[in-house]
Amino acid sequence: MYAMFAVVALEAALNFSVPLYIQIVQGRSPIATAVAMMPFNLTVFFAAMLVVRFYERLTPRQIGRYGFTLCTAALLWLAFVVRNDWSEFAVLLGLVLFGIGQGALVTLLFNVLVTASPKGVAGDVGSLRGTANNLAAAVGTAVAGALMVGVLSVIALAGIAASPKLTPELQAQVDLDNINFVSNERLQTVLASTSASPAQVAEAVRVNSEARLRALKIGLLLMAGLALLAIIPAGRLPDFRPGEIPSDEVEDQSNSSKTRAT
Repeated sequence: MYAMFAVVALEAALNFSVPLYIQIVQGRSPIATAVAMMPFNLTVFFAAMLVVRFYERLTPRQIGRYGFTLCTAALLWLAFVVRNDWSEFAVLLGLVLFGIGQGALVTLLFNVLVTASPKGVAGDVGSLRGTANNLAAAVGTAVAGALMVGVLSVIALAGIAASPKLTPELQAQVDLDNINFVSNERLQTVLASTSASPAQVAEAVRVNSEARLRALKIGLLLMAGLALLAIIPAGRLPDFRPGEIPSDEVEDQSNSSKTRAT
C-alpha cells in the first residue's frame, strides 16, 4: 500500500507539473497540452498490460525495485533537461521512461494486493485500492501545487530583491503577496499599468522566467527523491515467482494441516 500510494502520488504530481509548465511557459493551448502528454498516458496503458509477461522471469520484488528505479531515473532526467525552450525529444524520453515504470508498478502492486489477501475480503481489497488511489492522486496534486508555488515565491522574491533595476517604488505597485505561475505576456500586461520602464519590464520577465524554471527543476528533483525512497517498501514485496511457494508458507500450511488433523 505504501508503494501504491507513492507511485500514484508521483503520477498525479507529474501530471500537474508538466502540463502547467507547457501551458504557462510555452503558451500552448489545453488541447496542445493534452496531445503533448498523450505519449506518457499511452506508455502507462501499454506498460500496465505488458508487464504481466515478465511475471514468469522476475519476482514482484524485482519488478517493484526496477520500476521505482526507472521512475527515479526518468524524473532526474526531466529535472536536468527541462529548460524554457526545452527539447521535445528529451522531455518525451523522460515521460516515456516514467510511464513504463508507473504502468508496470500499478498493475504489479494491485495484483500483489489481491493475491496476498483472502478471497473473502476481495470486496474490501477493491475498496481499499480505490480509496488509496483517490487519496494519493489528491495528495500528489495538492502537494505538487503547493510545493511549486511556494518554491516559486521564494525564488522570485529573492530575484526581485537582488535586482537593482526592480526598485522598491516599482515593487510597491505590484502585489508580491500572491505570486503564482504566470506567462511572460501576462506579466507584461500587469506591468503595463505601472510606471515600469522597458528595461524594468525586461528584467521582471527575466526573473519570472528563471524562477519558474528553477521551481520546476526543484519540484522534479523532490519527486525523484520520493521515487527513490519508495524502493524501500518495494523491497518488501514477495520475492518468488508464480508457482513457487516460500518455505515459510509451506511451514504454515503444514502446521495448519496438523492442527486440523488434531
